[in-house]
Amino acid sequence: MPRIEMSDRDVIRLTPMFSALPADALDILLAQSEFQVRQRRSTLFEQDEPAAAFYLVLEGWVKLFRMTAGGDEAVVGVFKRGDSVAEVPCLTGGSYPVSGETVTDARLLAVPTRGILDLTQSRPEIGLAMLASASLHLKRLVDQIEELKARTGPQRLAAFLVDLAPTERGACTIALPYEKLLIAGRLGMKPESLSRAFQRLRPLGVRIHHNTVAVGDVARLTEFAGRERVMAFRCPALRAGCRNIY
Repeated sequence: MPRIEMSDRDVIRLTPMFSALPADALDILLAQSEFQVRQRRSTLFEQDEPAAAFYLVLEGWVKLFRMTAGGDEAVVGVFKRGDSVAEVPCLTGGSYPVSGETVTDARLLAVPTRGILDLTQSRPEIGLAMLASASLHLKRLVDQIEELKARTGPQRLAAFLVDLAPTERGACTIALPYEKLLIAGRLGMKPESLSRAFQRLRPLGVRIHHNTVAVGDVARLTEFAGRERVMAFRCPALRAGCRNIY
C-alpha cells in the first residue's frame, strides 16, 4: 500500500479543508484514510453511486463530469494537487452528483464516508472544515459560471494560462497539464474554438508548440483576461510543469 510522504503531509496541512484542524484531529482522519496510486483515466466514482469516500489530490489531476442526455461529457471541474473532491455528498450521506476520473497518473488520499458522520459528532471541527471546503467549491463554481457568461473564449484561455504561470510578470513557458480536449471542455469551448483562442492570443506574445506554451508577459496576459490574479495556495506539482525563462 502507498505510504504518506512528508511532502504529502505538508500539502494536506495547507489545504482549506485541513488547515484549521488540530494535529490530533488530522491524525484521526489520516488513520482512517487510504493512500492510493491511480493510473490515468481511472474511475474514482460514478454519478448517482452512494458516496463512499472523498478524495484529496496529492499529485496529478482529477476531473469531475456529468453525462448529458445526448451522451456528451460536460466537464464540471478539474482539480489539482491540494484540492479536495466530493466531500459534500460524504458529509450528507448522499450520492455522487457527478462522476470522477483521473486525467493523469495520480496519487490520492481517500477518506471513507464510513465513520465520518460519527467522527464529526465527536470532533465538530472536522465537519466545519468540510463545510468550509464546500463553500470554497461553491465560490469556484460561481466564478466559473461568471467566466463562461462574462468573458470571451480567448479571455478564459488567458485566465487559465495565468493560473498556470509560475510568475506574475515577465516571460515564462508553461507545460499544459492535461490534454487540449479536456482544456477545451473545462473552458466551455469546442476543440476548434480553443485553437482559435490560441491564435487570438498570438498578438499578446502567446505561442503554443505541442503541449508547451510560451508567454511573452504574464502581466499583459492578466490584463487581457480582465481580472486580478488570485494568489492562493500555489501548487508545487503545478509549478514543476512551468519554467521561468528569465
